[in-house]
Amino acid sequence: MCIGERRLESEKDNFERGSEDKFTLDAPDLGQLIKITIGHNNKGGSAGWFLSKVIIEDIGNKRKYDFPLDRWLALDEDDGKIQRDILVGGAITTAISYIVTVITGDVRGAGTKSKIFLVMYGARGNKNSGKIFLEGGVFDRNRTDIFNIELAVLLSPLSRVSIGHGNVGVNRGWYCEKVVILCPFTGIQQTFPCKNWLDEKEGDGLIERQLYEVVSLRKKRLKKLAWSLWVWTNDLKKAACNVPVFIQLYGQKGRTDQIRLNPGPQGFKPGKIDKFRLEIPDLGRFYKIRVWHDSKIPGSGWHLVKMTLLNSLTKDKYNFNCNRWLDVNEDDYETVRELTAEGPTVRRIMGMAQYRVTLCTGDIEGAETNARAFICLFGDAGDTGERTLSSIICRNNTDICQKGSADEYTIEAVTLRKVKRVRVGHDGKGGGSGWYLERVLVREEGQPESDNVEFPCNRWLDRDQDDGQLIRELLPSGSNATLKNFRYHISIKTGDVGGASTDSKVYIKLYGEKRDTIKQILQVSDNNLSDHFERSRVDEFTLETMDIGEINQLIIGHDSTGMRAGWFLGSVQIRVPRRGKKYTFPVNRWLDKNAADGRTEVELYPSEVEEIEKLIHYEVEIVTGDMGNASTSARVYMQIYGEEGKTEVLFLKSRSKVFQRGNKDTFQLEAADVGEIFKIRVGHTGEGFGSGWFVDTVELRRLVLQDMEITPEEEARKKKEKDKLRQLLRKERLKAKEQRKKKQKSSDVESSSEEESSEESEEETEIEDDEEELEGMQEVVDVYRFQANRWLATDEEDNELVMELAPSGRSGPEPNTYEVQVITGKMPKGGTDANVYLNIYGEEYGDTGERALRKSDKSNKFEQGQTDTFIIHAIDLGPLKKIRIRHDNSGNASGWFLDRVDITDHNNETTYYFPCQRWLAVDEDDGQLSRELIPVDESYILKDEKNEEEEGEEGGGGGGTEDTGLANLALDMKDKSTMYSVTVKTGDKKRAGTDANVFITLFGTDDDTESREEVVKQEGQT
Repeated sequence: MCIGERRLESEKDNFERGSEDKFTLDAPDLGQLIKITIGHNNKGGSAGWFLSKVIIEDIGNKRKYDFPLDRWLALDEDDGKIQRDILVGGAITTAISYIVTVITGDVRGAGTKSKIFLVMYGARGNKNSGKIFLEGGVFDRNRTDIFNIELAVLLSPLSRVSIGHGNVGVNRGWYCEKVVILCPFTGIQQTFPCKNWLDEKEGDGLIERQLYEVVSLRKKRLKKLAWSLWVWTNDLKKAACNVPVFIQLYGQKGRTDQIRLNPGPQGFKPGKIDKFRLEIPDLGRFYKIRVWHDSKIPGSGWHLVKMTLLNSLTKDKYNFNCNRWLDVNEDDYETVRELTAEGPTVRRIMGMAQYRVTLCTGDIEGAETNARAFICLFGDAGDTGERTLSSIICRNNTDICQKGSADEYTIEAVTLRKVKRVRVGHDGKGGGSGWYLERVLVREEGQPESDNVEFPCNRWLDRDQDDGQLIRELLPSGSNATLKNFRYHISIKTGDVGGASTDSKVYIKLYGEKRDTIKQILQVSDNNLSDHFERSRVDEFTLETMDIGEINQLIIGHDSTGMRAGWFLGSVQIRVPRRGKKYTFPVNRWLDKNAADGRTEVELYPSEVEEIEKLIHYEVEIVTGDMGNASTSARVYMQIYGEEGKTEVLFLKSRSKVFQRGNKDTFQLEAADVGEIFKIRVGHTGEGFGSGWFVDTVELRRLVLQDMEITPEEEARKKKEKDKLRQLLRKERLKAKEQRKKKQKSSDVESSSEEESSEESEEETEIEDDEEELEGMQEVVDVYRFQANRWLATDEEDNELVMELAPSGRSGPEPNTYEVQVITGKMPKGGTDANVYLNIYGEEYGDTGERALRKSDKSNKFEQGQTDTFIIHAIDLGPLKKIRIRHDNSGNASGWFLDRVDITDHNNETTYYFPCQRWLAVDEDDGQLSRELIPVDESYILKDEKNEEEEGEEGGGGGGTEDTGLANLALDMKDKSTMYSVTVKTGDKKRAGTDANVFITLFGTDDDTESREEVVKQEGQT
C-alpha cells in the first residue's frame, strides 16, 4: 500500500524558489501509485514552502505520475498545514467551468476555416470573459463543436455573448445557427440563437455578432413557483411589529429556507394587511408554516391574526390561523409560532402538540454555560426549528444551564408524530461559554415521565474541549449518534485578491437528494487558525448531522458585520468520507454589499464530484488506570486490524486534557472498513515528562448491518404504534373533510371518491414507510472489548511503548512471542549507533507494526559481528512472509552492515531466517537506510556458515568470494523492488523556497508498509 516516510536530502540549493529538484528512491514495487504524502519538519530560518507539483517516474515499470498541488506548506500561510496528501492529478481546481456548444448551420457554404472567438458577458454586463479563441473546432456545415472553458470568474447567468472570427483564410465566411452555454455549478443552461451569416460578403457584412438569450429555453435545476402571501396584523394597541420577521414553509417534499418578510420601513402596522410575492420550490402540499422574529426588545412584540398563501397559477390556497402574540412580554413569552395549514387544498389538518423538554447539564467542574443555548426537535413530520432556551421560558429554574441542573421547557409545534433526533447547541459567546451536556429528555405534555425519550450526550459543547464543536445532534438511547451521523468536512478557501478577508459571520447550508441541513454558522475550525477567512487561507470545518444523500447544492454567505465585512470567496470543497465522495464548488467572486452585484450570499452547484477512499466511523473508549503516575501527556495512537485489511495509524486527538488517571476518554475516528476485527495496536510516542501510561481497558465500537428479527414484544409495540398513527391520520383527514364541507354548503361541488381513495392511499404509504424502519437489514453497534491492564513506559514492565490486544470473547489469533536475533556483519565499521526499527509481516494476520529494537541482551547494541536478541510481543501473525528493518541515521557512526535476522515463533516453535548481507548507510551501497527481507530455507544459512568456516580454515578472511546461493537470493529480492525518480517543483512565488527537511511517502495498490524515515540520494550525487 505504501512505502514508509522518506527524507528528501536537503542540500543548500534544494527546494529554492522556482527550482526543480530530482531524487532517486529504491523501494518495493507498490503497483499503481494512488497518492503521496509530502511535508517538512518546519526547521530552519525559512521553513515555509510553496510546492508547485511532484512528478514520480516508476523506472522499473515505465510509469509516470503527476501530483499537482500549487499550495503552501507553512504554518503562517494558507490553512497552516506543513504536510499534505496529494492524489494522482489531484490539485484542487478553483476555475469555473463553462461547456460551450457551437452549432454551424445547415446551409450551403456554412463552414469556415477562420478562427472563431467568443466573449461571454455577466448578468449586468460589467464583467466579461475577454476574447476566447475556440481552438480545436472544425465548424463544418451542420456540425456541432463542444468546448470546455475554465474561467476564474463567475458570469452565469450570462446577459449576452459575442461571437465572431478572424476573417482570414480561403473559406472565411461562416453561418452560425446558435450557441448553447452550460455552467455546471450554477446549473444554468442558456441558448443564444444566431441564424445568420458572419461574412463580409453576405447580408449586412458583419463578422462579429452580439447574441441574446431566448429565456424561455433556459434550463435550470431547481423549479420555483410564484405564490402570494397575505399577512393580517391585529388592530389591538401595540400589535404592530417593526423588526425583521421570518417564515419557513413545510410541504410533503421538504421545506423552504427561511424567508424574510420586508413590509417596508414602518413594519407591520395594527389592523393592516400586508401582501408579499414569494418564489418557492415545488414542495407538494404544505402542512405548516413557522413564523418568528428575534427581537427581545420591549415593545417589539407582534399580534398576528393569520396568514394566507395563494398559488398565482393554480390558485391553490392555504390558510394559517394564529390569533396570538409573538412577544417576550405577552402570552407564553414566545416569539415563534407554528401554524397548521387549513383550507380547500389541505387533505389533512395536523394538530398542535406541546413537548416537555428537559436538558440535563453534567455535574462536573465547569459544566455550566452562560452562552445562548438553543434546541431543535426532529420527527417523522418535520422539525421545530431552532428554539432559543432562555430563563424567561424555563418552567423550573431562573438560572439555566448550571452545573448538575435539569431545566424544563415547553416547545409548542405542529405535531412531529414521533421525535427521533435532537439538535442542541449554543452560540459560544461569553467568557464561560463551554457546556457539558449530559442528556436531553423529551415527551409530550400530559404524558407520564415514564414516556420520556432519552437522548444521551455526555460530551462537551466547547471550542476548547473534546472536538471543539458547539452543536451536537443526538439520537435516542442505544442508537449511538456519533457512529450513525455523517461528517461533512468543509474546506473554504478565501481568494488571493486585495481586501479578500472578512470579519463577518460566515454560514453554510447543504442540500442533498434526501434532505437539507440547517443553516450553520462556521465558528470553530478544525485547523485552529487564529483568524478565519483570511486572504489566500483555507479554513476547515466539520458539520456532523444526518445523512442528506448526494450533495447537489449549497448556499454560503455572511451577515455583513464587522470592520471588514466584504469577502472574496475562492472555492468550497466538501469531503464526505463515509460516502466516499469529494465535491468541488468553484466560486471566485465577491460577497460584498459594496462590490460586484452586491450579494452577500451565493447559491452553488458542484462543478466536480470525485471518488475518494470510503471510510467508516469508529468510536474508541479508553480507560486509564487509577494508580500513581498512570497519566500520560504523550501522543497516543491506534491501528485496527481486521479480516479485510488494516487502518492507517490513527492518532487519538482531543482539545480536552485526556489520558488522566482514572479517566474514561472517548474518541471518534474515520478510517477504512477492515471487516471483523481481530486485533488492535495501541501505543504512544514517549515524548514529554512522565510519559509512561497505564492502560486499563479499551472499547471499540462500529456499525454493522444485521438482519433484525422482530420479537413478539416488539411486534406488539409496533402494532400499537401503527394503530395509533392510523387513528391520528384518519382524525386529521376527517377534520379537513369537515372544513371543506362547510365551504361547499353554498355550492354543489363535493369531494370525489377518487380524492378520498387517494388520501387513504397516502396514509397507508406513510404507515408502511414507518414500518420499513423496523424490518430487514439494520445498522447495529458492534462492540469489541480489550483488556490491557499494563504499562506502556520505558521504566515499567517490559519497557515497551506499544502493545497489541485481541478482543475478549471472540475467536481469532492468540497472543504470541517472537524472539528476534539481529546479526551484524563482520565488515569493518559494520556496527551502528543509530536507532533500529523492525516490522514483521505474517501471511494471515497482518503485521507487528514498526517496533523500536530498544532492549537487547547486550549492553552495547549492533556492534560489528555481534548478535543481539530482542523479544517482541504481538498477536499471532501466522506464517511469516517478510520483514522490514531500518535505522534513523542518528549517532556518530550510523552506517550499518546487516548480515541477517532470525525470528523464532514461540507458539509454533519455528525459526525464520531473513538474510540481508547489505549496508544500510547513506554513503555505502545504494544509500538506503531500509531493507525489506524475505525468509529463506535454513539450508541457505547452513551452507553460508559452512562456506565461512571453510574460508576461515583456508585463511580467506573477510575478503573471500560471496556465496552463490545468497548472491542469487539477493538478486531475486532486488527483482521485487523498483526505482522511483522523484521530481519536486518549488513554486515561483516570493519566499516559496524552504530550508527545512522534506519528507515524502508513496502509496500504491500492492505493497503494505509502515512509516519510516530515509535519506534519498539526489541524482548525480555520489
